[in-house]
Amino acid sequence: ISSEQNFSGYGLSRSNNLRISLINVWFYLLQTLDTKDLKIISALANGQPARFSLGPKHSFKGTPLDITLPFEISRGQHVIVEVTYETSTSASALQWLTPEQTAGKKQPYLFSQCQAHHCRSMVPCQDSPSVKHTYYAQVSVPKDLVAVMSAMRDGQEDDPQDSNRTIYRFRQPVLFLPSVYCITIVITCSREIGPRSRVWSEKEFVDKAAFEFSETETMLKTAEDLVGPYVWGQYDILVLPPSFPYGGMENPCLTFATPTLLAGDKSLSDVIAHEISHSWTGNLVTNKTWEHFWLNEGHTVYLERMIGRCMKSEQFRQFDAIGGWKDLQDSVNTFGANNPLTNLVPSLQDVDPDDAFSSVPYEKGFALLYHLEELMGGPEVFMGFVKSYIQMFAYSSVTTEEWKNYLFTYFKDKVNILKKVDWNAWMFTPGMPPVKPQYDTTLADACIALSQKWIKVKTWTSHGPVLIVLDPLPLSHVKKMQEVYDLNAYMNSEIRFRWLRLCVRSRWEEAVPTALKMATEQGRMKFTRPLFREVYNFEKYRDEAVRVFLASQAAMHPVTSGLVAKDLKVGASNTTSL
Repeated sequence: ISSEQNFSGYGLSRSNNLRISLINVWFYLLQTLDTKDLKIISALANGQPARFSLGPKHSFKGTPLDITLPFEISRGQHVIVEVTYETSTSASALQWLTPEQTAGKKQPYLFSQCQAHHCRSMVPCQDSPSVKHTYYAQVSVPKDLVAVMSAMRDGQEDDPQDSNRTIYRFRQPVLFLPSVYCITIVITCSREIGPRSRVWSEKEFVDKAAFEFSETETMLKTAEDLVGPYVWGQYDILVLPPSFPYGGMENPCLTFATPTLLAGDKSLSDVIAHEISHSWTGNLVTNKTWEHFWLNEGHTVYLERMIGRCMKSEQFRQFDAIGGWKDLQDSVNTFGANNPLTNLVPSLQDVDPDDAFSSVPYEKGFALLYHLEELMGGPEVFMGFVKSYIQMFAYSSVTTEEWKNYLFTYFKDKVNILKKVDWNAWMFTPGMPPVKPQYDTTLADACIALSQKWIKVKTWTSHGPVLIVLDPLPLSHVKKMQEVYDLNAYMNSEIRFRWLRLCVRSRWEEAVPTALKMATEQGRMKFTRPLFREVYNFEKYRDEAVRVFLASQAAMHPVTSGLVAKDLKVGASNTTSL
């Protein structure tokens, strides 16, 4: 995979040879694969030329690739289908970074981000969470670069065709879905952080990353105690460049992590616990379509917070859940309380899954599971169901109806209670959930009391740092908060983000450049999109928000760029080719 624009001169091959091994190919007499912006050069079946055709192009789904086998086959026959193709510089799964965009400033960097349906822009495949497969890969890169993938490392050797290159081999023997297929080509270092874990990053960050992620093995063991063995072998973490659009991504064997976690974020343990949890809920058991995304994320948030409960306390879990409820309220407010995309199970007919991405499947899903936990008898009882659900559906993809049927089967002695749940309101009704959980506010009370003092304040006194998001305050109050706490000096990304949102909402003009700087110096959508939206909603600076976005767009990840453009109502005529 290569881009002539950014990687010319670095010796990366522009053509890809994809070998797909199909068992029971009698089903695949006409094999349809998903593609997007791929140039298909040829197709072979057992070495014989195979006829192929590309269907009509869809706005976000891409183009179907039909391959017809040139011979009759029988059940159980082994057929090798080989597709030669080229990727495009517009591939939405790939971000190509120039040396200047990396920490080391000497070598280029490539990483892939395939969720939800972008793998098709990198590899012809059946790009659906309902289709799982294993894979083996060989990646040839220049000797001063390293390749890592979402698989077990299977050795390396000099490239026999070019002595200046190294071939890295990978194998993934566990069935998994295309959206968590990843490849990264980078100049990188690694440190061992546990008996089955390494952290990878550019050398400038590797020691700090090793320190920050030192609890990884403890989290893995805690998760295993809760839901059973970790089946993926290795659990490594790769710290990506700032443009990575998510806090983390649950690629099997190789979690991707944002570098914003290295700024001492409180959320670091939450993010890693979340991605570890995906090893069971998301990767091992998977939503069958993206309409059922809450099955991945709701269960993962539930398990993440159970890990926090085991390692810290029940009060810590409750405090986290309070913050999650606030995130859910923010998402519902952003979409609109009547927007069907705030359904727990939305209809995504002709809807790009990226456009539906929000905290709704995470936090509305968690709220439902927490509500069921209370109804069924508490966390220990409900964790028994979660573990059994994972064992029942391991290595497969499921729908909400299948999950619900198993819930009723598992709790067969409590069916009368389950029947009283308003399932339609939870699943298919927009807005906030029909039941608001009564979380323990012990750890939040001090923050809430302090926020109320600031809202009602008439005389100024000094208090500890404020770590919650307040509604817009009088500008005089916000300036006094800066005077008392010097919040502008905080480098913790979570605190800095919340503080800048408050400043812009309160119409502090001096904060606008700082907010836009944070929105562009990193690309985590949790921070970037809300900050751009806040400045855009400050009418005096609406044009400035658009100007800064257009100037920074080329350095953004394609997914981030596309969604911010929609947030700022930037038309296609203003966007640049990515």
